[in-house]
Order: sequence, then C-alpha cells, then structure tokens
Amino acid sequence: MAFQLAFMKGLNHPFSKNDEAAGRKWLHSFLRRLQEMSLRKTQSMPMARIRGFNQENVIHFFDIWEPLMNTVNHSPNRLYDCDETDLTVIQHKGKKLKGKRQVGSVSSAERGSLVTRVTQMSVAGHFLPPFLVFPRVNMKAELLDGAPNGSLAVCHKSGWIQNESFAQWCHHILSNAKPTEDDPVILVLDGHYSHTRNVELLELARVNGAHIVCLPPHCTHKMHLLGVAFMLPFKTYYAEAIEQWLKQNSGRVVTHYQVGMLLGEAFNKGATVAVATNGFRKTGLYPCNRHIFSDFEFQEVSPNTHEASVHSSEALPNRLDDANTSQPRPGSSSINGPKTPQN
Repeated sequence: MAFQLAFMKGLNHPFSKNDEAAGRKWLHSFLRRLQEMSLRKTQSMPMARIRGFNQENVIHFFDIWEPLMNTVNHSPNRLYDCDETDLTVIQHKGKKLKGKRQVGSVSSAERGSLVTRVTQMSVAGHFLPPFLVFPRVNMKAELLDGAPNGSLAVCHKSGWIQNESFAQWCHHILSNAKPTEDDPVILVLDGHYSHTRNVELLELARVNGAHIVCLPPHCTHKMHLLGVAFMLPFKTYYAEAIEQWLKQNSGRVVTHYQVGMLLGEAFNKGATVAVATNGFRKTGLYPCNRHIFSDFEFQEVSPNTHEASVHSSEALPNRLDDANTSQPRPGSSSINGPKTPQN
C-alpha cells in the first residue's frame, strides 16, 4: 500500500517502477521513524471466553454488584479481590536481547513443581499476606522462610487448592479483614467449584458478615482485578528474583524452601497502592462503572461457528480457574446478596 500510494500521490520516494512493493528495508526504516508503532503476535483466545464475555453477562454482574456496594457504604477498605495462581521453581520467561539469535540463561530445572498462591487485595491497596499450597504431604515451618509476614501455608499432594484448603484460606482472610455483621466485607472470586460449591466456605462467610461475589464464567481475563493489574508484574519480579538467586548460588537449584523468600521479594515490589487502584478502576468495580467496557471489546460470535479458538492481539494471564474444565462452573452469584440463576 505504501508503494502504491507513493506513486499515486506523486510523493518523494526511493522506489523504482520495476519494484513490486516497498521492501523490507523501507519497512524497518518506517518503523524506526514511528516509534509508537510496533509489531505484535496474535494470541489464541478460547471460544468459551469469547462467548462468555458479553454485554448481557457484564450487565447481569453489575446488577448484583451495585446494591452490594451500598452494604459497605462504598468503602474501599471493605472491597477485596481474591485470586489464585501457580508458582514454580523455574522462571517463566527470560529477558529479550537484541542482536542475538540464541542466548542461554540458567534455569533451576527443566520442569517446575507447582505451588499455588492465593492473593487478596483491597481498593485502598491493602494486600493481605499470601496463602500458599505446597505439593507435599507434610508441612514444615522452613517453607515460609522469607515469605511476607503473616503468610499461611498448607500442603496437598497435587499442589492445587481444594475445598478444605480454601476453607482454611477463608479463616486466614477473615482473621485479617475482621468483618462483622455491622461492618461487612465483599470478596470477589471467580466461579471455580472450590469457591461456589464449598459449604464450609459459604457458611463461614455467612456467619462472619462476608459477601462473596462470583465473576461471570470465562470473563476473568477482563474483570478479575488481580489478573488485569497484578499478576504480570508480580511474575516478572518473581522470575527476576529466581535469576538473581541462581547467579548468587552457582550450582544450586531452587526448591520449595526458597519459594517463600523469592515470593517475598517479588510481592514487596509488585504489591503497591497504584496496582490495586488501577485494577479496580480498569474493571469498573471501584468507582462502580458498569459502562467501563466499550462496545468493540465485546466480540460478536456467530452461533453456528464450530471453531475452538479465535485470535486476539491481547495476551491472556495464566488462569487457574479455567484450567479445571472437568468441574462445572456456575454463573454469577452472591452469597448474602440477591440470588441469580446459573448459566
């Protein structure tokens, strides 16, 4: 198009009429002149997310959210987002270096051992101590060496959070947030079965004055605050902490006994007030804004399509709630709030 326009408009150009296009050399010069432009690779987005993130589901969620905000008097100190993600003993990515075809870096292992971490933050930037699930049978106090003060850890052979461990997490957050019937808190969760079909968790929330609100299915990439604002910088800091530790401890590998310390370093850098404020603002949860998403963000999908995925230029965060597809995922719901039908 640049080649055709140059001749059509009679512009000054280095092209010859014998050429068929502008050429790669012109393209590189063009990109150097316009620094605000960049080339992006497309990312595969599951069809479930394309179908799930629509105006109907978002409006339905805010119909629940807006009345609940009144129960806490729109106080930013009583709104918490909670999310779980995986940590491994290997860094998830390395730094890109220009001018090098292949650059090696030290990795602590070929395959990482998964540790689940649950994080919770308020609008005011109050990050509660992390909750960790280690893939082992017996708990040892050394596993929390260097972790943020007040952190709690449990063990399960899979390393994934279960109904029992999530109930323990509920005790953990209630002891820190200290809700009451007169001064409740709102907890925003995804629709994973360990959250919505956990009787012990729901009873704890009901008795202690905690409202649990579940996001619509397959909308977490747009509406989960921690996924939107916190997870990417945190994992970058965590990868940098692993690389630095490996440089200082040549010949050793990262094990579960270093995870707490590395987590603490990354957590202290990533858990800022600005991150919390931006996360709630971008998702429209605080200040409450049901029109935060533009029409073009809701992608139209033909009902007759059978494609497994479509492409989007937006990268998706690593999500645990969409990983367990064997469990049914209920629709938006609110414990202690208005009842909603399942999708």
